Amino acid sequence: METSGNKILITGGATGIGLALVEQLEKTNKIIICGRRESKLLEAKKRYPEIYIKVCDLQYRYQRIEFVEWLKQEHKDLNILINNAGIQKELNLLKIKDFTDLTQETEINLIAPVHLSMLLIPHLSTKANAVIINITSGLAFTPIAFMPMYCATKAAMHSFSLSLRHQLVKTSIKVFEIIPPTVDTELDQGKREERHQTDRGISPREFAIQAIDALKNDVYEAAIGSASNLRLKREEMFNNLNH
Repeated sequence: METSGNKILITGGATGIGLALVEQLEKTNKIIICGRRESKLLEAKKRYPEIYIKVCDLQYRYQRIEFVEWLKQEHKDLNILINNAGIQKELNLLKIKDFTDLTQETEINLIAPVHLSMLLIPHLSTKANAVIINITSGLAFTPIAFMPMYCATKAAMHSFSLSLRHQLVKTSIKVFEIIPPTVDTELDQGKREERHQTDRGISPREFAIQAIDALKNDVYEAAIGSASNLRLKREEMFNNLNH
């Protein structure tokens, strides 16, 4: 994959992994980021003045549709979609009284990236160097039981990536899956502290460097760091994570 000279959309690009990808890519590419929090988007814009920002809460279907219409009008040269936005919740399935938390995670982590991909495929298929990159998780392969919906949505995104790559094989669109290990971001930061979890994972910058290296080398399913064990040693790692 060419990692320069592109117009790239990074969902959830104002913080964490998304912002680390911006840092690595913005010097040689044009970058668009979207997110729910305008304040975080403005902070990112202040840090990287050349990027484009757009407020969009991806859990809502109508906002996804409006966002894509804006992209097609204002950024006709868009050729790369990075589905990165996600949320992570601890859920005790025996105590849930309504489905709000379940549906929010499912909508943001699974439905939104699938929907965005479907909405943008007609546009991307007109570009010679078109790419869809799905950021999943090592937990797609070896789940942590107290985060059941997060793990399930990431497993679904892994499956979707395989099917999407197969269906688009005769088009100009390449489909990559980048599989992070634990990364030191705000995604689960408060809960990690409550669990007294000392290993906060690799830095977002380190993840982004390794991820882009995998993309340069056309590694279509790239497990970064310890995520490789989660993918290859599922039974053993499940027992270790859920003892």
